[in-house]
Amino acid sequence: MEGIMASIHESTSKVARHRERMRAAGLRPVQFWVPDTRSPEFMAQVRQQCQSLQGDPAEADVLRFTEEAATHVEGWE
Repeated sequence: MEGIMASIHESTSKVARHRERMRAAGLRPVQFWVPDTRSPEFMAQVRQQCQSLQGDPAEADVLRFTEEAATHVEGWE
């Protein structure tokens, strides 16, 4: 049990030091909420939106935008 507590304390200390470095760099923490992309409701909504685009003249623009966005995200790795 002592090992677990020491590990928790060490992790907490690392997080505190990281936050202090970030603040010293002029940054501040921000929390925000985003949709849960794993939820069945989200998946159903995406599916419905994709189906509603099928055959729409804007479909090509949306696909091009999606492909460009995916290319940029891949470059972050």
